[in-house]
Amino acid sequence: MKRVDDFRLRLGSQELVPIMVGGMGVDISTADLALATARLGGVGHISDAMLPTVSDRRYNTKYVKNKLQQYKFNVANTDKSVVQFDLGLIAEATATHVGRTMEAKRGSGLVFINCMEKLTMNSPRDTLRVRLRTAMDHGIDGITLAAGLHLGSFALIEDHPRFHDVKLGIIVSSLRALQLFLKKSARTGRLPDYVVIEGPLAGGHLGFGMDWAQYDLATIVAEIRDWMREQQLDIPLIPAGGIFTGTDAVAFLEAGAAAVQVATRFTVTRECGLPDDVKQHYFKASESEIEVNQISPTGYPMRMLKSSPAIGSGIRPNCEAYGYLLDSHGNCQYIDAYNREVAAHPDAKKIKVRDKTCLCTHMRNFDCWTCGHYTYRLKDTSRRDDNGDYRILSAEHVFRDYQFSTDNKVALPD
Repeated sequence: MKRVDDFRLRLGSQELVPIMVGGMGVDISTADLALATARLGGVGHISDAMLPTVSDRRYNTKYVKNKLQQYKFNVANTDKSVVQFDLGLIAEATATHVGRTMEAKRGSGLVFINCMEKLTMNSPRDTLRVRLRTAMDHGIDGITLAAGLHLGSFALIEDHPRFHDVKLGIIVSSLRALQLFLKKSARTGRLPDYVVIEGPLAGGHLGFGMDWAQYDLATIVAEIRDWMREQQLDIPLIPAGGIFTGTDAVAFLEAGAAAVQVATRFTVTRECGLPDDVKQHYFKASESEIEVNQISPTGYPMRMLKSSPAIGSGIRPNCEAYGYLLDSHGNCQYIDAYNREVAAHPDAKKIKVRDKTCLCTHMRNFDCWTCGHYTYRLKDTSRRDDNGDYRILSAEHVFRDYQFSTDNKVALPD
């Protein structure tokens, strides 16, 4: 019976354990998690989501405090178009996080950064360009383009000296999305080095509508694989979403996948950025406690625990401090929803907003508990102590279990 370790992911001249740990913002996939994965010979991700606030937490900078002070005059104003990010400071925060992570890297694996197109930040094109180019400047091994079609992203970096050196990949959830990306990027003369195919059971934002349950990862992977063969395109395909055991992974590898991307089981590791009490919520979740809803202001459906404090919260928009989802006109769907509820309940001391959430604030505070579909199975991967809590795992334990397990078995901690 084959194991994941019987296969290898080849990216250019490099040969890797075919396990990629997916990028989870905001600092859920920490540098520690990415570095542990790289040390073990796989591919780890850090996230570039909200790096100024990540930098404040990790490196004692004051980006959020200073930005809030600068725009404090606008807090009560419903028009957020005046709130702008300083591109130099975005570059500085990105340089710090990427630079320090890459300086600490050891082992034969790689560290990539997950870059979300949906972080519009009131100037989508300019902020995306700065985030991409700064990560390349400071030695990142690869960039995974996520949360959007990224039709113009290659063009933003095609004149960078590392454009043909750094590994570049795209996350898609359909053949059509991949075809659009390849068509729009063709003039740069650069194909992606890998394609992550994210299915309907993934955590966080989904590349599907609310009809997500009608889709199947294996079917989508086969469709893309067959089309690629017809087009004589040799690009590594990496399925993601619902791959819970090493046996699940081997099934995809035997069907032609180059590697698998996994994340859910790493949310309850010591290296993950989630607070330990939140990890216990993940361990103890039942299948009925996991839902796909539409509260994200991005417009994408999102999978999370129903007990997430973000659901129904009516906090005032914190755009002056954060504002990562403001579009080029300073708009955000949560602002509209919040203002609607304030107008409907003018005398209420505290309002509730059910249909949208202030994603920036809640992700920053770890109050938006996004998760994969199989989170309810996490309790079967650990041991429960006498106090009722489950034992937090190490990233190495989970990685090795994927790498060497067979027969759908999951190794429990000693």
